[in-house]
Amino acid sequence: MEITRRSVRGVSFYACSGWEGAAHGFSTRLGGVSPPPWDSLNLGVSLGDKPDNVRENFARFCAAVGTDAGALVKNHQVHGDVIRRVTRADILPDAAAPGNFDGDGLVTGVPGVCLTVFSGDCIPVLLYDPVRRCAAAVHAGWRGTAIGASARAAEVMAREYGCRPEHILAAVGPGIGPCCFETHGDVPDGLRSGLGEDAAPFIRPLSREGKFSVDLKGANARWLERAGLRPEHIALCPACTACDLSMFWSHRVQGTRRGSMAAVIQLLA
Repeated sequence: MEITRRSVRGVSFYACSGWEGAAHGFSTRLGGVSPPPWDSLNLGVSLGDKPDNVRENFARFCAAVGTDAGALVKNHQVHGDVIRRVTRADILPDAAAPGNFDGDGLVTGVPGVCLTVFSGDCIPVLLYDPVRRCAAAVHAGWRGTAIGASARAAEVMAREYGCRPEHILAAVGPGIGPCCFETHGDVPDGLRSGLGEDAAPFIRPLSREGKFSVDLKGANARWLERAGLRPEHIALCPACTACDLSMFWSHRVQGTRRGSMAAVIQLLA
């Protein structure tokens, strides 16, 4: 299982191999209609871009990955570990509408519902159980990573839908890598608080006193393993959002003068 970059009708995105039955993708900034500084495939509605642009960008992105832009469910991301079970009743009336409830993860067993989370350095995680036909989408910033948001989603899938962890497939998408994520001690302390000794491989002290490099993707993978997923069922995207500003936006590098990427997953009927 591997996450690779793909391009469909000019829209570039990343997706995982072997996920028959679940259309999904992690967006890049390429293939949309937004002008600078949101150029071009901006999918965020709160950064100043025109709603018409966001609406068209979602139409293009969803068409490329095979999901339905008219069936989006979004949340208001708060850097926590609240995972919400959603149905068709939660579908937004407009692809350019913002999410209307707090939380950082969405889970469903209903075909046709397009789960949507956003990122601009934070780690997007998609989960899929092809046996129980259940999917989840998670936004994991460093705080969400520290408290195991991705693991909480797997636990909700098991509790609410009867999923067995060894059947769940996980794709950890593009996000800031340890090459660029330089932090103070609060981030390592947060990871250690959540993962204990398991956090050590994902924290590297730097030569400057009090500075650390942190691997959020690796930490999310470790959380998923602790939730019972098989290591061979967890794919990590190597792309760093801060390294390649021609492909991605980076909140750490660009601040709020940027667009937003999204990750989507939809069970197919």
